[in-house]
Amino acid sequence: MTTNMITTEITDENGRKETFSFEKLQHYVEQSAKDFPHLDTDQYLTRLQTTIEARDHFSTKQLTNLLILEGLANISDLEPDWTFFCARIYLDQLYRESSRNRSTNKPYKSFYGLLTHLYEEGIYSRQLLDSYSKEEIHKLEGLLNPEKDKLFTYIGLRTLSDRYLARDYEKKTFELPQERFLIIAMTLMIHEKKERRFSLIKEAYWALSNLYMTVATPTLANSGKSYGQLSSCFIDTIDDSLQGIYDSNTDIANLSKSGGGIGAYLGKIRSRGSDIKGFKGVSSGVIPWMKQLNNTAVSVDQLGQRKGAIAVYLDVWHRDIYSFLDAKLNNGDERLRTHDLFTGVCIPDIFMEQVEARGDWYLFDPHEVRTIMGYSLEDYFDEEKGKGSFREKYQECVDHPALRKEKVSAIDIMKRIMISQLEAGTPFMFYRDEVNRQNPNSHNGMIYCSNLCTEITQNQSPTTVDEQYTEDGKIITVKTPGDFVVCNLSSINLARAVSEDVLSRLIPIQVRMLDNVIDLNDIPVLQAKLTNQKYRAIGLGTFGWHHLLALKQIGWETEEAVQFADELYESIAYYTIQASNELAKEKGSYQLFNGSDWENGRYFSKRGYTGENGRLDWNSLQEEVREHGMRNGYLMAVAPNASTSIIAGSTASIDPVFQKVYSEEKKDYKIPVTVPDLNAETTWYYKSAYFVDQHASIAQNAARQRHIDQAVSFNIYVLNTVKAKDLLDIHLSAWNSKMKTTYYVRSTSSEIVDCDSCAS
Repeated sequence: MTTNMITTEITDENGRKETFSFEKLQHYVEQSAKDFPHLDTDQYLTRLQTTIEARDHFSTKQLTNLLILEGLANISDLEPDWTFFCARIYLDQLYRESSRNRSTNKPYKSFYGLLTHLYEEGIYSRQLLDSYSKEEIHKLEGLLNPEKDKLFTYIGLRTLSDRYLARDYEKKTFELPQERFLIIAMTLMIHEKKERRFSLIKEAYWALSNLYMTVATPTLANSGKSYGQLSSCFIDTIDDSLQGIYDSNTDIANLSKSGGGIGAYLGKIRSRGSDIKGFKGVSSGVIPWMKQLNNTAVSVDQLGQRKGAIAVYLDVWHRDIYSFLDAKLNNGDERLRTHDLFTGVCIPDIFMEQVEARGDWYLFDPHEVRTIMGYSLEDYFDEEKGKGSFREKYQECVDHPALRKEKVSAIDIMKRIMISQLEAGTPFMFYRDEVNRQNPNSHNGMIYCSNLCTEITQNQSPTTVDEQYTEDGKIITVKTPGDFVVCNLSSINLARAVSEDVLSRLIPIQVRMLDNVIDLNDIPVLQAKLTNQKYRAIGLGTFGWHHLLALKQIGWETEEAVQFADELYESIAYYTIQASNELAKEKGSYQLFNGSDWENGRYFSKRGYTGENGRLDWNSLQEEVREHGMRNGYLMAVAPNASTSIIAGSTASIDPVFQKVYSEEKKDYKIPVTVPDLNAETTWYYKSAYFVDQHASIAQNAARQRHIDQAVSFNIYVLNTVKAKDLLDIHLSAWNSKMKTTYYVRSTSSEIVDCDSCAS
């Protein structure tokens, strides 16, 4: 390559100026691309030369941005590795900025200095410096492996840097990627016994730095810091009282402020036209309270990063169901719209049966049911498919002459559900009977709804105010705490962990990390804190399913994919149960183990876990669980993982990809991205989500769901030309396949807002 005389001047970060050297740039590019010899850097350098010669001055940062932008422009299905090249350039920038701000001569120097400086700045909490000696911190610094930074794609590194690395209040770069991982490991192992702590931190850092797993977004962002909490999502059950409704709104605001996504069950609230204290027809129903929550979602943001995220659920037999289903639509009376909430419908089997039969459906006011019938309809479910206490109680309500009811067509409600889904993506579907039939803790409660991302299913109950009185000049409020669900999430990177055969080593440290979150978390709502301790619930999930199928060259729409899902998730379930059992031996069982399906063995028999299956000796594990208990009452849940799967360079959750090459849109720029490990062999296995047979996806997920005690964030993908009967068939297929929930209906004509709270 020939070069012309260039008189462009470069100014570095310290204000020093020098004449631009093309040979120096060429050497830098060659060094950055040495691991990718197949990339065409000659044309890249030619374009750089043309751009640089057109100006007489660049700052070092401007030059770095130019290098990255020109590299990103080359990303294609033929040369996807430009993303790693650009990541190397961006890494150098982070290294330079961090070294300058920390006054070190090279990156990853003086880890102790980083901890002390950012503590003094108010970014880190004092906890790490109080719990680890200077000598321990120096020893832990030796675990840092900068080579692991080379695993990041550009979009992954940029996402981690922009949103999660600790910076000072002026947004200056201090913390580097491997330090974030080590601080997470140190935070989560801080209360482990000192003689084992170093080895456990080493193991946790191994899992994180190799991108075998990710932690939940709040854990990733807030570990070691002086603010925020570590859990992902919360679910509240709102009591049917003025005090209960307003107290719940306050609790939801406090959790939203600290970074949590919220699910709220509204099914106990009386409907529009119900009685209040004997006054007939004066209740305004659920919509005004939804408006209040909508305002909370907008006005109480999550640490300034994004507005609050709240999903509300209502039973399909509630008399306000029609106005609830219309609340997300873009037309109609704005006073009845809650555009910033997400909606979910709680559906019993008998409703879906009536949809199939084109039969009648009855709507009730829950307050009237409680008053006249003496029970709450939502407190029952069908214990077996086709029969059980819910349908018996429902029929009693239908038959009772004194109980007001509204007869409608079941298919008409289903049509309204699907209209809203095609326009707004929601409501989510929550199949309450199957959820409760599979609930391992049904001996102690009921599950009414799911969370913001439809993967959490745990016992719920409302918090009630018993009395208020004054004492010594203070107002004392006495409450009976309900089960306020907390979900603590982390996910396995399937493509990397399965390919490198590390599941049996990975899952025990991952479960321990999750379990430790429970004790570390400072949740600003006391009943949530109590529930967290009572059940010690965790949600171990997965992402990178489509990536893994492509690597193994398994077609999405094949029986082989279904069989692979069944076998893989059985293994994950086995290792997860085993890990929680081992923790119970070490630290004790969760409070409500006695009487649970874990203790009496029904958890295993319901899922057909018997005998020996290769490495999986279910009989022995069941006996170990019966004898020694379980550390965690709930174990597995597959979250959407939109942002953390990007950081780990894989595909989201269990979803198929949208496109092989696309642009990831950020607030003020777009980043070209290809699906992971795209090459001549894998390209045939990356079929778009909108063109895969949804019944094939359902078959995979039904196989997967059998092994997951909670649920799966399962998206339905349809073209905007989908016919109503085809979408209905997809829903019926999901329900008949014993799926517990479905998440968004993602149509090519609807705009969907991804949930970051559950990303893990």
